[in-house]
Formats: sequence, structure tokens, C-alpha cells
Amino acid sequence: MKVVTSIKEMQQHIKTLKLEGKTVGFVPTMGFLHEGHLTLMNKARSENDVLAVSIFVNPLQFGPNEDFDSYPRDFERDSKLAENNGVDILFHPSTEDMYPTKMSLTANVHSRIDVLCGRQRNGHFDGVATVLIKLFNIVQPDRAYFGLKDAQQVAVVDGLISDFNFPIKLVPVEIVREEDGLAKSSRNVNLTDKERAEAPRLYESLQMAKTAIEDGQRNPRVVEELIMNHITKHTSGAIDYVEIYSYPALDELSELTGKIIIAIAVKFTKVRLIDNITFDVKEIF
Repeated sequence: MKVVTSIKEMQQHIKTLKLEGKTVGFVPTMGFLHEGHLTLMNKARSENDVLAVSIFVNPLQFGPNEDFDSYPRDFERDSKLAENNGVDILFHPSTEDMYPTKMSLTANVHSRIDVLCGRQRNGHFDGVATVLIKLFNIVQPDRAYFGLKDAQQVAVVDGLISDFNFPIKLVPVEIVREEDGLAKSSRNVNLTDKERAEAPRLYESLQMAKTAIEDGQRNPRVVEELIMNHITKHTSGAIDYVEIYSYPALDELSELTGKIIIAIAVKFTKVRLIDNITFDVKEIF
């Protein structure tokens, strides 16, 4: 595995690989790698000649109440995990190299952000889009891999790639789940034993909603109510939101049709859990 810390060195290395006809799969991360990241890496490893991973804690995507300095960092640990999971190039630039001066231009995301978790994170996706434009230009990947655990981010990246005509294929990767269906997250350890036993009900409610739609239900408000009733009845968590939109446009729907996302967020004592499913609503004749 080659560790690269300089933007110029990374660009030169990628140029050489491209001249050799190699395809590059890219997994951008902020480090502190977990099983979700490793799943993305394994997927990218299987579909490309070269696997490139970036570790960069991006200051532009941190809000005023989010502490950039306290974000967990452990490059030595991450480097070992990356090498053990087949990473060919680990790109680890400094903040000074990525942002040597105050940016004269930054991205401003106009759509797909005022719903779900985005409505509480003003400016977050502007920072995500800005750093991805830089990283895509530096790494020049053929494919970029993002986890559907953060389906809103995937939707924003989809718009970014389309709007700026990046010759990149976006590869969304399904949520990694525990055996009981709970979406894997480092935050799950903060659940009490009782809450951990209740938590799989979140995914269960999403599956019930999908079944109702497959059985012909087309009213999104009815489906949302079904989910809320199930979560309220079977968990002690407080519902933050239960929402259904078109996907990836994230437009409101009066009737369920086409590809949709059903997303939920539930607050427990010390942790807020999110989950979602995306699928195509098939017409029933």
C-alpha cells in the first residue's frame, strides 16, 4: 500500500495509473474506519484495478455546534485496516495542503438538503460538496463508493456528479446490518440493554411499510403512520422523523410511485439512530 500525503504526488501517481489503462475505485472517508468503510472498500476492490481511499477530516462540513478538533483520529490504526483490506493508495493530505488559503469559491447545494437530517445541519452539505469536488479532481476515479446508511449524502453526491459532469460512476452500497436487522453503527454501543433489544424494531417497521406498499398502499401518510405506530408501540425511543420521498431527488410525494426512500430517525437515551430503505414502487395491475 502506498501512502500519499501530497496533492501533487497523488495527481502524478494517478496520471501514471491512467496512462497504464488502470481503473480507479475511490472511497472518500474522514478516517476512524469501521465496518461500513470496509464494506465499501471490499466492493471497490472487486470492481477496479486500483483501490484508492482518502482520509481527510474536512473542516468545511462541521457546523458551529460540531467540534472539528475533537473528531476522532487514529491514522496508525486506519492505515493498518486499509492495508489489510487491499487498499492500494491511501491519500492522507493535511488541512494546509487541501486549503492553503481561504477558498475563493465553494459549492452551494440548493436541493436535496432541506429534508431528513439535512434540515438540522445548515451548511453541512456545502462543505461535503466542496471537498468532494477537490477530491474527485485530485483522484480522478472511475467509480466512487458511498454507503446508503447516509442516503441523503448519496443523493447529494448523485446531483454533484451529474451537475458538474464528472466522468464518475456513483456506486451506492447497501447498509450493513446486524443479524437482527439493526443497521450497524459505532453509536450502537451507547444503547442500554433494553434499548438494544428494541432497536431492531426500527428496521422491522421499514419492512412492514415496504410490505404494505407491495400490497397496494400508495398513500405516503398512511405508510408513515404505520411506521410511527410500530415504533411507538414497541420501543421507548422518541421519533425524530419518519419521512418518505422520491429518490434520489428527495421530492415530496402525494402518491407513492417510482423509486422512493423511507427514512427514520429515533432518539434513545444517549444515541440517535437512523435507518432507511430505498426501492422501486411497482405498479399493481
